[in-house]
Amino acid sequence: MQLSAAQLSELRRSGFLILPGLFSETDVELLHSRLPTLFADGDPSNIEERSSGQVRTSMGLHLRDDLYARLVQHPRLFTPAQQILCEPLYIQQVKVNVKVAFSGEVWQWHYDFATHREEDGVPRPLALNLHVFLEDVTEFNGPLWFIPGSHLLGEHPASLDTSTTSYPLWVVDDTTITDLARRNGIVSAIGRKGTVLIFHDTLVHASPNNMSPWDRTIFSLILNPVSNAYTKIARPDYKHHRDLTPVVALPDDCLAV
Repeated sequence: MQLSAAQLSELRRSGFLILPGLFSETDVELLHSRLPTLFADGDPSNIEERSSGQVRTSMGLHLRDDLYARLVQHPRLFTPAQQILCEPLYIQQVKVNVKVAFSGEVWQWHYDFATHREEDGVPRPLALNLHVFLEDVTEFNGPLWFIPGSHLLGEHPASLDTSTTSYPLWVVDDTTITDLARRNGIVSAIGRKGTVLIFHDTLVHASPNNMSPWDRTIFSLILNPVSNAYTKIARPDYKHHRDLTPVVALPDDCLAV
């Protein structure tokens, strides 16, 4: 799957790109069906919400499940990333982020490269985040909020927040967010299950808590150029994988094999 010139232009301008209907309902239902077993396997890469005890994020799924091992090599994810970055890519992180109905908690304002730089020693903000919506994402169940174009404004100061949620995160302060939002506005990334979302490493984003009666589950694959790999090992492998083997795309029907 190749992105069009218009899509590449939109990604450069806004910092994110929404691609509806890239995966079928059958694909999504199959992927979603694996999650209860993964969430219950006792692996330390299952990180729970502080208040509810529900899984907040489940990481390293491609090392724990054969279907997710194929998904991370799916051409509908890998081919656009290769088209954008034009060099060998490794799997930096794989996870499913969950916001359970009524109790799914916030992800603070941040940009991913702050964590990649501070925790993993990644030299440059080149990594791409590729999402697949495993449930419908609406205005009500905790969608991602983006400040469009914020990736073009440099790297903003960030500090490590270890108290707001159960997941430590390098966050951007309120004053900076206010200035960015006044300049560029805020948009939410919504879509039906099967939608793919691509965004850049320095795009400022967040997501509110889920007060709705509908769960929100999103798969996330981060691909990074091998030439831009980590330079320090401070986090567990499931938070930043150390295998620098370049990704090779599988056939388009790989989820059905």
